Amino acid sequence: MLTRLKISGFKNLVDVNIQFGPFTCVAGSNAAGKSNLFDAIQFLSALSDKTLIDAAVSIRNEGGKPSDLRYIFHHLGDKYAKEMSFETEMLISREGIDDLGQKAEASYTFLRYKVRIAYRMDETLPSLGGLELTEERLEHITKGDAPSHLKFPHNVSKWRKSVIHGRRTTPFISTESTDNEESRIIKLHQDGVKGRARTFSASNLPRTVLSSVNAVESPTALVARREMQSWRLLQLEPSSLREPDSFSTPPGLGSDGSHLSATLYYLARKQSSNKAESWAYEQVTARLSELIDDIMNIYIDRDEKRELLTLNIRDRESTVHTARSLSDGTLRFLALAVLAIDPEYSGLICMEEPENGIHPERIPAILRLLQDIATDTDIQVGSDNPLRQVIINTHSPAVVSQVHDDSLLVAELKEMVKNSKRFKRAVFSWLPDTWRNKASPEVQTVSKGTLLAYLNPIIKDEQEYRKELPVKKSKKPLRVIDRKDLQLTLPGLF
Repeated sequence: MLTRLKISGFKNLVDVNIQFGPFTCVAGSNAAGKSNLFDAIQFLSALSDKTLIDAAVSIRNEGGKPSDLRYIFHHLGDKYAKEMSFETEMLISREGIDDLGQKAEASYTFLRYKVRIAYRMDETLPSLGGLELTEERLEHITKGDAPSHLKFPHNVSKWRKSVIHGRRTTPFISTESTDNEESRIIKLHQDGVKGRARTFSASNLPRTVLSSVNAVESPTALVARREMQSWRLLQLEPSSLREPDSFSTPPGLGSDGSHLSATLYYLARKQSSNKAESWAYEQVTARLSELIDDIMNIYIDRDEKRELLTLNIRDRESTVHTARSLSDGTLRFLALAVLAIDPEYSGLICMEEPENGIHPERIPAILRLLQDIATDTDIQVGSDNPLRQVIINTHSPAVVSQVHDDSLLVAELKEMVKNSKRFKRAVFSWLPDTWRNKASPEVQTVSKGTLLAYLNPIIKDEQEYRKELPVKKSKKPLRVIDRKDLQLTLPGLF
């Protein structure tokens, strides 16, 4: 679970510092930085699994040359930042499995990970440049310091005590600087066994040290790596959601929504009793009925001849509809409902515009579903309450008006001056009297005027609209929004 993220030098993210809770909604206009925030999270996830260059190439490129790796660095015109830095604070699971199937048990579960990457010219590369790891650190955050780092509302005796475990006095990964920058050393300290730390020359590393750890020498770093690998962008594609699965398809919902039928079938058959099987179908049916009234039940058809699993829905007139005939919005909602009951699906889920394909009246239903996917901080973490986190972004005023004020971040482009240069950067603000405001009272909160304009954008043009009207006064309301008898019922009005 990602609890804090600091970023500088990545795309239009400069000096960004955000604390996250179990569920967060990021709202803002186009090009404000919402998607760049997701790109930064995906880049960190890729750094835990791929080489530096492969991680950079995997990130969304907005019109730049694919061979020029500088597109992920902050830039003004043709001037690019020389380096970018990331600092994360995260809660990790107690156990994990490495690439060879070896079990790892973390010695501490509340960690801080720092990484700094520079761009370097290299004429031997066809891309005209490469990436160099200049700093990498993985260290623990003590239990005594935990209250000052976990500011979102949670039950201390139940939830916090169930997620923070262990004791540690030394770092897991550290960086030693020298007078000669080219001789900077990164150390992997032994965690699972006694011995001297392994040292690496930072200038020669093609990937992060974290991405290469195993369960034997550093089990905590391995579990941290698994946590970062679980940070995924959920892009539910209707074409993938509609596809049936073969009998041999492994369960687990893909980031594009693939394997939906196999996952639901596995969850329904996970326990041998008929009661357990019907429970899984009933849970998903109950969720979907919040979106569509005319639902009797959901089930997986097992075609023995073709060896295919197909998701079917039966309506109240006993008509059966296959996944291929369902709307895009229904399929996405259904995939989230399946994900919600899957105890093995953990980590951070990023999702862009979850309201797409959903009728405005049903937006509260999908928001409830997304919040229920995230961990419940009132009870202890376990198989019935996985350590899951959800971050969404949106343009929709209807979504913003329904989100709890504690969960809202507003993305804006604001002007900044640094090193005598003026530029615009992404700024993420929160509302007054929320837990983020209490945690960082010195940070400017989003103005009520900005939020009002966002929730009801037509207010923004009211003065211009009135200028075009005749001088003659009228007692009749100019617009529906001007009617006093309706204002209390209109969404987005205070």
